[in-house]
Amino acid sequence: MHINRKFWNRKFWLAAAMTMGAGLAAPVFAAEPIKIGIAVGLSGPNSVVAPSVVQAAELAVAEINAAGGVLGRLLELEVADDASGAAGAQKAFDSLLFQKKVDSIITMETSAARNAALPIVTRGKKPYIYTSFYEGRSCNKYMYVNAWVPEQQVASVVDFFAKNLKTKSYFLIGSDYAFGRGMLEFTRKYIEQNGGKVAGEEYLPMDGSDWTPIISKLKASGADALITSTAGGAPNVTLTKQLRAAGVKLPFGNLGVDEGTAKSMGSDAEGVYLAASYFTNIDTPRNKRFLADMQKKFGADLKTPNDLSVPEYDAVWAYKLAVEKAGSMDTDKILAALGQVTVDGPRGMIKMDSQRHAALNMYLGQVQADGGVKILEAFKAVSPGAQCPNLM
Repeated sequence: MHINRKFWNRKFWLAAAMTMGAGLAAPVFAAEPIKIGIAVGLSGPNSVVAPSVVQAAELAVAEINAAGGVLGRLLELEVADDASGAAGAQKAFDSLLFQKKVDSIITMETSAARNAALPIVTRGKKPYIYTSFYEGRSCNKYMYVNAWVPEQQVASVVDFFAKNLKTKSYFLIGSDYAFGRGMLEFTRKYIEQNGGKVAGEEYLPMDGSDWTPIISKLKASGADALITSTAGGAPNVTLTKQLRAAGVKLPFGNLGVDEGTAKSMGSDAEGVYLAASYFTNIDTPRNKRFLADMQKKFGADLKTPNDLSVPEYDAVWAYKLAVEKAGSMDTDKILAALGQVTVDGPRGMIKMDSQRHAALNMYLGQVQADGGVKILEAFKAVSPGAQCPNLM
């Protein structure tokens, strides 16, 4: 993926600032920018969605810099490829924190990448905002999370299936790592606690692509519905395509796919149920303005904004507000402020004050023939529940 480094060059921004507003004095910026690191899977399974994440961060930084930056300094992005996995994340975080000297890391990653990187974050002692939905209960002094956890997502899918589709038995399929197993463990317990039955539960490694044996078990199970929790990107695509090729027509809820990836599947994704904190057709003035700004900035190169990229946009703004509230670049002061500021973003008002997580508006949707998502139900300010009580 090509990142236009000129866009983040300080001289470029200073020159651009001189032309802002006819007759207005250009803002004066300090020489050194505030650097935000983005370690994201430009290669590997997450490469399907990573470009949209980078674009979301680029828009937020452009907006903030055009309005005067933060504490008189420009924001600047440093993007590193984590190869969508643990080993790559360790290299990327080490490079960003100790070579590029970033002031924070704000990013969407796999759970395996996050877990591998957290010890490096602790050594680096810089704020880290994790912007990916995940399996929950990952806690670290330096980390905040502004995306959903199972307590905010799973019930909407299972309850809809049980009430509207009369589903009684489910087959669960996941990617074999922390997110896949964590999500389906929560899902299995929720199903059983609410009178349902799990007819089977199967996993494939993240880099696996042949789902044939698992699909055979699904078809033989007699399950009424399918719920999957596969790694963002490629595994979602390969599993869905192979399910359709095998003639599977069961009600299908995917706990791990974003709207952009679903759209890339074409007709294979039609009918799939998704639960998310963001869909592009959320009917609010703020979301419409965000989509218009994204279209204006990226034009034909725009990647579909989604539930993995929009939290990135929100998080850059949250970091900006926290630094200003702290009044300095002191890490402890910024960390305290991150739980106090509220971002008015495309997903609504978001404040990471629930044990380093955030209450979120959640939506249940279904993919349509044109690749768009029809919102079926909306749930306001859903609590993340108990996540990190020792970090309150």
